[in-house]
Amino acid sequence: MAKDEIKVLTPIGMLGYGIPENFLRMGAEMAPDVIALDSGSTDSGPQKLGLGHMTCSREAYERDLAMLLAVGHERKIPIYISSAGGDGTNAHVDVFLDIIKEISRAKRYRFRAAAIYSEIPKQRVADELRNGRIAPCGPVEPLNEHEIDASTTIVAQMGAEPFLAALERHGDLDIIVSGRAYDPAPIAALGLKAGFDPALCWHMGKIMECGALCAEPNGRAIFGTLRRDHFELEPVNPAERCTEMSVAAHTLYEKSHPFLLPGPGGTLDLSHCHYQQMNDRRVRVSGSEFIPANPYTLKLEGAKKVGCRSIFIGGVRDPILIGAIDGLLPAVKDHVREFFADVPSDNYQLIFHVYGKNGVMGELEPLRDPTSHELCIIGEAAAITQELATAICGRARTALLHAPYPGKMATAGNLALPFTPLEIPLGEVCAFNVYHLMEVDSPTELFPIELVEI
Repeated sequence: MAKDEIKVLTPIGMLGYGIPENFLRMGAEMAPDVIALDSGSTDSGPQKLGLGHMTCSREAYERDLAMLLAVGHERKIPIYISSAGGDGTNAHVDVFLDIIKEISRAKRYRFRAAAIYSEIPKQRVADELRNGRIAPCGPVEPLNEHEIDASTTIVAQMGAEPFLAALERHGDLDIIVSGRAYDPAPIAALGLKAGFDPALCWHMGKIMECGALCAEPNGRAIFGTLRRDHFELEPVNPAERCTEMSVAAHTLYEKSHPFLLPGPGGTLDLSHCHYQQMNDRRVRVSGSEFIPANPYTLKLEGAKKVGCRSIFIGGVRDPILIGAIDGLLPAVKDHVREFFADVPSDNYQLIFHVYGKNGVMGELEPLRDPTSHELCIIGEAAAITQELATAICGRARTALLHAPYPGKMATAGNLALPFTPLEIPLGEVCAFNVYHLMEVDSPTELFPIELVEI
């Protein structure tokens, strides 16, 4: 018999960020059909994908997964996890599976799990590029084969279809761990499998993927109930509440358009959406629409290594120097350029970030003449080697420390340096160089699925 509702618990907006065990268990008592949560994002930059790092430590994932597995085992609730490790590479899917196996051996759990992999061979990407099936995603340069080769790893952001394929192929599963996925995919999957309105499935997933950020005050665990013509959201923590305003506002989170949300397979249209307060803590959402896309496209993500970075951090309190800073920093750059005249200019880059004066928005700052009694200056040097980056960073720091400027009264020492070493090496620098849409004939063909008996 078809179900009239699907209940989903998302205990936190990002696996590894610290699931609150008390609210996880409170949410489990509300009898969800699935515990679904995301583990990935490009928000923290290209280093994870470029260098093979995870967003959180293995210990952080072990802590969160141990709680999820305990609750899933006790109450027989399936667990769906996407974008393993943050970037969703094959290696990080396997890391998550290893953690699950270790915990299960220690606790004597038994699970049927599916692993879904999302890495795309470079040759396949190059072939599709030559076939004219790859285009930029947003304001990026057209892709070329040099950038494909330069990327360390390329993943594709899957939709919900690989989750559905895993369930169709292997029946009821206790756990699904996927590679890179559209953030709402694991939350939307069960509703889509049961034939619910795709618009409602995706909209509920899009809000719930961040946990209870849609609540007042912002929280972590959120409970969603999907029905045939609407869905309802309620935070698990009784000290939080969802309101029409908080839920509608979070729908705008990380969006380039207030109503149109493109994703794998189509666009979510929220221009006729309605938010209704059902009680003090629960909101009903209806009116979402989904516009299927033809052809079906997947977002590719790839990163390359571009050099190394060093920084220094300094504080300025002298009001005379603060007043002269706009003219002084270009002079420091000129000094560094002259000092390293034998180094090709394309082998390094020097950037100053001035916090307290347009440090966040830079040239886009609408308040053109902010006043501050102190500034934080971060000098950032990127170069082809760590040694060169540190040398450039050190020359910039000493030049700024001792440089003359109009009205100067002290001989030196107007830059306070809180850390040693004064030049801080940050290691390799990466850049996203594949951020493009690729047409596919099938939304599942690029994502291998493996059954894992744990």
